Amino acid sequence: MRGYMRVVTLILVAMLAVIHAELWFGKGGVPRVWTLRSQVHHQQSINGEAQARNERLAAEVRDLQEGLEMVEEKARTELGMVKPDEVYVQLTTRLPSVPTPNAATESSVH
Repeated sequence: MRGYMRVVTLILVAMLAVIHAELWFGKGGVPRVWTLRSQVHHQQSINGEAQARNERLAAEVRDLQEGLEMVEEKARTELGMVKPDEVYVQLTTRLPSVPTPNAATESSVH
């Protein structure tokens, strides 16, 4: 019976060694997990930099679009510029001129 227990113990120890070796050196072993985590961390930092660059570029595009619209509006209103095949019409209203009372008339009325 004692011999039987030794054989079972040796088999269990051998299985434990195989499982332990697989943990350290196998396909999904600890070094592989460390390498993959490092790669993920590196890729996340690259992605963060790319996202920041994309946001800067999007803001620049918005500024350019709005800036061009503002330049066009100023050119039209202040300089009277027109696009090809366009007619520029500017309507102005003049207030009727009201005679301003002079200082002598005001002092005699009061």
